[in-house]
Amino acid sequence: MCGLLGLVCPTENDATAARASVAEAMRCQRHRGPDETATLQRDEVVFGFNRLSIIDVERSHQPLTWGPPESPERYTIIFNGEIYNYLELRAELVEQFGARFGTDGDTESIVAAYHYLGPSAVGRLRGMFAFLIWDSERQVVFGGRDPFGIKPLYYITGPHGVAFSSEKKSLLHLAPSLGLQPALNQSALQYYLTLQYVPEPASLHHGIRRIESGTSFTIEPGSQPVTERYFTPTFAPRPTKGPADSNRLYNEIADVMRDSVAKHMRADVTVGSFLSGGIDSTAIAALAKQHNPQLITFTTGFERQGYSEVDVAAESAAAIGVKHVVRTVSADEMMEHLPSVVWYLDDPVADPALVPLWFIAREARQHVKVVLSGEGSDELFGGYTIYREPLSLAPFEKVPGTLRKVMGRVSAKIPEGVRGKDLLRRGALSLEERYYGNARIFRDDQLRRVLRTFDPVLSHRDITARAYRESESWDPVTRMQYVDMFTWLRGDILVKADKVTMANSLELRVPFLDPEVFRVASRIPLEEKITRETTKHALRQALRDIVPAHVLNRRKLGFPVPLRHWLRDEMYAWSRDVVQRSDTDKLIDKNAVLAMMEEHRNGSIDHSRRIWALVVFMLWHGIFVEGRINPEIPEPHYPVRV
Repeated sequence: MCGLLGLVCPTENDATAARASVAEAMRCQRHRGPDETATLQRDEVVFGFNRLSIIDVERSHQPLTWGPPESPERYTIIFNGEIYNYLELRAELVEQFGARFGTDGDTESIVAAYHYLGPSAVGRLRGMFAFLIWDSERQVVFGGRDPFGIKPLYYITGPHGVAFSSEKKSLLHLAPSLGLQPALNQSALQYYLTLQYVPEPASLHHGIRRIESGTSFTIEPGSQPVTERYFTPTFAPRPTKGPADSNRLYNEIADVMRDSVAKHMRADVTVGSFLSGGIDSTAIAALAKQHNPQLITFTTGFERQGYSEVDVAAESAAAIGVKHVVRTVSADEMMEHLPSVVWYLDDPVADPALVPLWFIAREARQHVKVVLSGEGSDELFGGYTIYREPLSLAPFEKVPGTLRKVMGRVSAKIPEGVRGKDLLRRGALSLEERYYGNARIFRDDQLRRVLRTFDPVLSHRDITARAYRESESWDPVTRMQYVDMFTWLRGDILVKADKVTMANSLELRVPFLDPEVFRVASRIPLEEKITRETTKHALRQALRDIVPAHVLNRRKLGFPVPLRHWLRDEMYAWSRDVVQRSDTDKLIDKNAVLAMMEEHRNGSIDHSRRIWALVVFMLWHGIFVEGRINPEIPEPHYPVRV
């Protein structure tokens, strides 16, 4: 787990001239790899790397040079992530091709696989990754990003080269030397306010984009990247034919999860686990305990009643038999640290859960260097409550289209906040129209109120259309899962998981997001995912002998934040000040925002998530556009508690 920066220039002279700028830009992501920093030029390419040493700590330094015996320095690689099947892959390459390795790490397994297997090697990697390989003989860079988008990879193209990086802020630092000055992307802003994140492959700066999840690419000096999708998460449900068939499915799920957690525990440093009150993190912790009897788990919560899973997590930790660490977060701490969190994010993410995650990551880093977590379970196994919506809206599907349009018009006339308004509105819409992915913050009518740059042509369907088109023959729930894998999962869940933990030089691993786990999950039939009583039915049955009984059927909470209350009370003056100080008048109608804050404060309408999205954006704008806000970012330093 590290931070990389690779620059591919038109000429070797361009690369030589840019090397110092690359080294300076690496400082923007020092937190991703505080153990080692190095910069290396090879021909037209400059590679920079910040290392967080996890596997083969004393060796496997990067940038790493490797080659076959006849050309031992042919390739240079920089790699962020972990390859969990690296031992098996290395053994296979030795047996089939006589491959030779100079380290005991996972980095060499990638470059050796590429040498012997070609670009298809990326599909053999079981892990989380973003990497660049320079082939000095063919004069080409080959790179790739993991199937689910766990690890980020941004890029920018200019007249003096193409740069790739784990952090967008490094590219912003490097942009002038490439002949660029990236400006605010107003279309991306509108998508952000709709979805609470900036959807891939865009970013909130024009000209800076992301290599998409499940994609590899090649680039020659002086040219543009040529991308190819190597992984598409295809669902192929297989109906179960009775109890015996169902039990075989449950056993297969349990077995693949045991295998995934075992491989995710591979490390030469201590591995801990996040633990909330839900089934996903509890299962991961219980399985991890089998490999590390001294496992430490971490949770966070709030003092307000109903907004904490601390007690349930503590009960789970006791049942599993692990040491447990709790971090309670206050409103004052949220306000104090949010500007720093936004700086680490690169682009705004309006998920309030990322702030408590920030604090528990800080706490965990005092004890361990790696943590496991339960991200991805809901998308793969059907865990979100909204996935049950097709059941509740089934009666609307029988209503003729003309009458449903009338229902929509009736809904529009019902005052905001009246019970039943949203149900009627959503029942009048098709799945493609109503389901944006797991989050929706501003509707178009609400956006028109606050966004001066509102473009009626832009729609969430611009983001979801491809996923709906590719999943046209599937059932509604599976289509929702598929949409979320390309939107919510990689836009919100994995962004905050990577950015907030890496801000604290902590590696986070997600055993549910494993190709072998997906292979099994993709075959689960609808009736084994969603019932009228529960979600993730098959997963719950598979884990019944692994997790404590008190969490087996507990509804999902995650890290709930008392945002609605805080924005009325403790955070009201602070958030109002953020809005008033922000120099975003050309983009946002601040009077409309202040009016929303008053409506929220007097309790007439719950605007908490919309207010939060605007506040986070305004802080981002103050940092990355105005330069008015300068969070104090310390040098990473981690005295580990024994």
